[in-house]
Amino acid sequence: MKLDLLNKHQDAINTAVKAIHERTFFAHYPENPSPEIYGENADKEGREKYKAHLNSKFDELLQKDPEQWVGQEESPYEQQALNVKYPFFSPETLVNRAEEAYHQWRKVKPADRAALLVESLERVKTRFFEVAYATMHTTGQAYMMSFQASGPHAADRALEAIAAGFEEQTRFPEATEWEKPMGKYNLKLNKTWKAVPKGVALVIGCSTFPTWNSVPGMYASLVTGNPVIVKPHPKAVLPIAIFVAEVQKVLEENGLNPNICQLAVDADDRLITKDLAEHPKVKLIDYTGGTEFGNYVEGLKGKTVFTEKTGVNSIILDSVEDLDKVAQNLAFSVSLYSGQMCTAPQNFFIPERGIKVGGEQVPFDDVVKKLTDAVTGLVNNPKAAPHILGAIQNPATAERVKSASSVKGKEVLSTCDFDHPMFANARTCTPVVYEVDASEKESYSRELFGPIMLIIKTKDTDQSIELAKEMAMEYGAISCGAYTTNSEVKEKIMDEMSLAGTPVSFNLTGGIYVNQNASFSDFHVTGGNPAGNASFTNPEFVIKRFTWVGFREPALG
Repeated sequence: MKLDLLNKHQDAINTAVKAIHERTFFAHYPENPSPEIYGENADKEGREKYKAHLNSKFDELLQKDPEQWVGQEESPYEQQALNVKYPFFSPETLVNRAEEAYHQWRKVKPADRAALLVESLERVKTRFFEVAYATMHTTGQAYMMSFQASGPHAADRALEAIAAGFEEQTRFPEATEWEKPMGKYNLKLNKTWKAVPKGVALVIGCSTFPTWNSVPGMYASLVTGNPVIVKPHPKAVLPIAIFVAEVQKVLEENGLNPNICQLAVDADDRLITKDLAEHPKVKLIDYTGGTEFGNYVEGLKGKTVFTEKTGVNSIILDSVEDLDKVAQNLAFSVSLYSGQMCTAPQNFFIPERGIKVGGEQVPFDDVVKKLTDAVTGLVNNPKAAPHILGAIQNPATAERVKSASSVKGKEVLSTCDFDHPMFANARTCTPVVYEVDASEKESYSRELFGPIMLIIKTKDTDQSIELAKEMAMEYGAISCGAYTTNSEVKEKIMDEMSLAGTPVSFNLTGGIYVNQNASFSDFHVTGGNPAGNASFTNPEFVIKRFTWVGFREPALG
């Protein structure tokens, strides 16, 4: 490397590896966008930089000779096109350039690759606010979530992947002298090993979390020596384009081919994801998005695939100490980013006789009213609602919420548009709540993406657990919340949901929510049910991206 990046970043890499083992709180990139951390004018400058991208070409990428300039992004807050244009390349050009870059990148030592990649994150750190505004106006996330999720939290997830990949590639010695006693003499061999990357990698992004969901796979493939083609959702390109641009700049500054990491975008008249995914030279695919396309990707032959698809997330209510606090926590969970999170709860299982609150039995209808009143109170709070709900990324999501009549049940709370104080034309809708009988499985055995809350009346808590487990095993689940003061019930929920490959958050109130996952501590998706076949970041997420190959020869003397 031209720059002494290994000495600069080795401590950060070592600390990240330690954090992976300890699983306690660790954040290399602070999530608080305070002037003390990021600079007094960082927010203002980030907003101005974002605005400078509008109605212009994104020319920071070091990918030469584009065939055309394309862009399809639209702000959910303003419902106007961003008119940012990105360079378009054919799949064949992208793969050929990646293949050429592969043979340079695979020969860079794992420690040096890790240092180069951490340097790219440090460069992105100076652009967190710019990334935040880009995320706001492509996804509809509220400002604070846009900053945290696409900036610090995404960077920490990327660092986690770098650290995991670094550790797995340095787990074994590069060389050793092997000696076997044979009686009168010893047999001696010199043995060496190489961690050989699989080849060209493809990362397929989603429209709601364009960096948080994409950078783990992107950096996991890069740190293990694979060149990466990043193919974002056409409606959410700018946030991840900034990451790719910074990676390319660091690569070129250090004498490496910037095509080691490329951005691939769809043209208006040419969708290229399938062409890339099916290309015989593409060996690794990371995918985030809907189940149907995810199943197609998983079915491709000759590929190593890591998926996060849709899931049906459940809340099991059995008994609580303080129903008001629980209701407020769950109302926030349902409303956060208008339910457009893969971890957002949808199915709320409540026994027909109600739940215990303290020592008192509270009837089913009263529990439902507490939940709906909490949602109503939140969405009617003009100071809180806009910063929690954000805007709706896709018009189809808003339509789904407003016409959820396919749900066979009683509408308890209808949705409505709410006026955003800063964006008069924002695409919005508030959570809708339906009461559904447990027998109507068709209504709750699919993901209804968006702020849709189904309250399912069950015979008892045992049936609630049984149905939550069944939904997870049959249709997938990424999160589960459970509320019980009974240790035996808690143990049963843990046991049953673990068999369904679903993590459970128990008795959350206050400032922590079922939607949230912490880098270096929580495994995001388990790979144990149909919601996805991978988990970041566990060892399998990185070790499947390279192969150990050994070499041996007789030792002299």
